Amino acid sequence: MSRIPASALFLGLAGLIPFLWGAATSVSIAVSYLPWPDVFLIYSGTHVLLSYGTIILSFMAGVIWGFAAKDGGPWMPIGLTLSVLPALLIFFASNMPPLTQFYALILGFLGLLAIDWACQRRGLAPDWWMTLRLILTSVVIFCLGIGAAFVP
Repeated sequence: MSRIPASALFLGLAGLIPFLWGAATSVSIAVSYLPWPDVFLIYSGTHVLLSYGTIILSFMAGVIWGFAAKDGGPWMPIGLTLSVLPALLIFFASNMPPLTQFYALILGFLGLLAIDWACQRRGLAPDWWMTLRLILTSVVIFCLGIGAAFVP
């Protein structure tokens, strides 16, 4: 296993900021002490976790599309199909109650992790990919779990 490139690690960790903010503001009223609390309330808690989670789940599903296209062999149609499932899952869950959306996102990120693992085994992802994905997905699922636990 090779070392995670610094740029991938830095940007991956930076991408966790909205998840961490959403989880923190799901359980805290600290946002009301910030300047312009009305603005910060819009970008807090359930709203941030569900909207940003949907964006990132779809983005990461697109990465799977790239891995599948790289394969070019008989696994390619399977990989392409798997890559659209997470986005479809959250699309159909998007009009459901927030708790259902949280569960769909958690399921989607866990499913993506399994697909990533399959891509890694096929040699379609870099050696460091799963190490980074395990770190990031663990934090994302933890934050989404907090959001689900404190959904209004």
